[in-house]
Amino acid sequence: MGRRFARNPWAMTGMFLLMLAVVSALFAPVIAPSTPDKADLRARLVAPSWMDDTGKSEHLLGTDQVGRDLLSRIIYGARISLLVGVVSVLISLVIGVILGLIAGFYGRWVDDLLMRLADVQLAFPFILFAIIVMTVFGAGLWKLILVLGISNWVGFARLVRGQVMSVKEMEYVQAAKAIGATNLRIIRKHVLPNVSSSIIVLATLNVATNILLEASLTFIGLGVDPSIPTWGGMLADGRNYLETAWWVATFPGIAIMITVFGINLLGDWLRDELDPNLRV
Repeated sequence: MGRRFARNPWAMTGMFLLMLAVVSALFAPVIAPSTPDKADLRARLVAPSWMDDTGKSEHLLGTDQVGRDLLSRIIYGARISLLVGVVSVLISLVIGVILGLIAGFYGRWVDDLLMRLADVQLAFPFILFAIIVMTVFGAGLWKLILVLGISNWVGFARLVRGQVMSVKEMEYVQAAKAIGATNLRIIRKHVLPNVSSSIIVLATLNVATNILLEASLTFIGLGVDPSIPTWGGMLADGRNYLETAWWVATFPGIAIMITVFGINLLGDWLRDELDPNLRV
């Protein structure tokens, strides 16, 4: 698997792009040239250094409307984006996998009840649900993570349910039942390991989706607190300066694009690698 990964240029590119964000998030205090909230009105909307005629600019990617270094804020913003993407997907994964295993393995009225619950969840628009929750309880990082986590469990549940319904009819599962293995042991030892590859692929792709959703909700003021540097918040700050200071919104947008692109490349490779029907 490692050799096939090394021979795949798209997978290597995805890993490199993702590691840029991960390293930025982990070592932000070391890498960032200044603190993300350090304002200097005398350096308000300074252009990136390569656009400065004097060549003496201290801001590689320029500054925002209150003189904060844009590169520093983008580096620190990686922490929030990755935190939201990973933790919210973990919440969705745990809820969806448990319910999917129960629905697929036990079937009958349990399956009907859980799948009707999933239909209700899908029928309720996500953006409306997010607006209601964030408006009632207020914006906040962990509230946003919970909203994303609770809203996206259905995909995991339906995927797991469908695969469990197929796996539980296999001979080795029937043999385990015949020798008296408990349902919990069968699920843990025989069913879950055989559906884990699809779960990993879906989780990887959902991380990218949730990063975009976090940026979108923060952009409209329903996400992370404005005092915390986030890529979506920087996009919102820069929308009023697109003609006079394009860099304020452009570079955070590029950071989102690069990170999501890298995660999607890795997700595509994992899908092809873990599914024998797609492996070349």
